[in-house]
Amino acid sequence: MSLQGEYEPSSQQWVRDQVEEFEASDGQRANTLRGGDDPIVVITSVGAKSGKLRKNPVMRVERDGSYLAVASKGGAPDDPAWADNFRQHPEVELQDGADKATYLARELPDGPERDAWWEHAVATWNTYASYQEKTSRLIPLFVLERA
Repeated sequence: MSLQGEYEPSSQQWVRDQVEEFEASDGQRANTLRGGDDPIVVITSVGAKSGKLRKNPVMRVERDGSYLAVASKGGAPDDPAWADNFRQHPEVELQDGADKATYLARELPDGPERDAWWEHAVATWNTYASYQEKTSRLIPLFVLERA
């Protein structure tokens, strides 16, 4: 099922540019973190407040067909806006390269499943560990499973 609604591009120019290029090329371009080789996916969610479609590039953390969205915001003291979107509207679309599908986002509580996913996230992109050190909040993790 495809999400319905009006798309509102990010207020951040680099996010708008990356999403536009990623989608226009079916994930063949703009598919890495800015200035690096680390792969990203684009997740479309429904805005918690606006109800509009929002698109965000996030690090590609995948295991056995499920993805992890790490709400790190670079170690900022608050969650990225998309975390509330996932909490209010857990049905999202994820595009990995040319593959686009609907997923259900589930926030992981503190515990063994979260610990295992966190270890996988840090093994995939070790910068997450330094982000957690920068903040007193427990960085939210969302498992995305195909709907």
